[in-house]
Amino acid sequence: MEPLTEKQQAVLEFIEKYQLNNGKSPTLREMREHLGVSSDNSVLKHLEALRAKGYINKDETPRGIGLLDSVREKLSSSVVSIPLLGSVPAGGPVLSEEYIENWIGIEGSLVRGLKDSFMLRVTGTSMIDAGIYEGDIVIASAKMEPKNGDIVVALIDGGNTLKRFVRDGGRAYLRAENSSYVDPVTGGPEILPVDELMIQGVVTGLVRTY
Repeated sequence: MEPLTEKQQAVLEFIEKYQLNNGKSPTLREMREHLGVSSDNSVLKHLEALRAKGYINKDETPRGIGLLDSVREKLSSSVVSIPLLGSVPAGGPVLSEEYIENWIGIEGSLVRGLKDSFMLRVTGTSMIDAGIYEGDIVIASAKMEPKNGDIVVALIDGGNTLKRFVRDGGRAYLRAENSSYVDPVTGGPEILPVDELMIQGVVTGLVRTY
């Protein structure tokens, strides 16, 4: 392939780093801000040169640069990218920029159902007796049917939470896993829905960093 100019090399290196860290390509705005230029045209000029020289494939979508060969090699087939969601809306996990906080690469063997999996960062201490601590990241499947005793991501009366799913006869509710947790309504670890309980994902794994 033809050699690159200094600017073209800088753009290519930024795309590679971004894809490795995020599992997707940067937008024009992100490339423009990284390069410190005010015009999309200057970025598009470099992208067209990279395409013409065979370094990238690109379509007309906002993140239309295909995964670079160098990125494919570094990620390898054993690593997959899972979206880390800032929150889960009422309709269930939504893979859009509004809700995706980041993409995280993880060993594929740790994920059950890649297409339907997402991640959430744990807040609070209501599940510490189950070994889940604030700051942990849980992996959840949006398509698995919850079984009695599963840990789930749920929407209960309009609020997202991470709790144990309990089915008692015809009644379904959530339970905290913290011996000091007291629900203000039940006076214990059980959380009963007033109007709505929607299971948004069944937890299948956990990621912890130190």
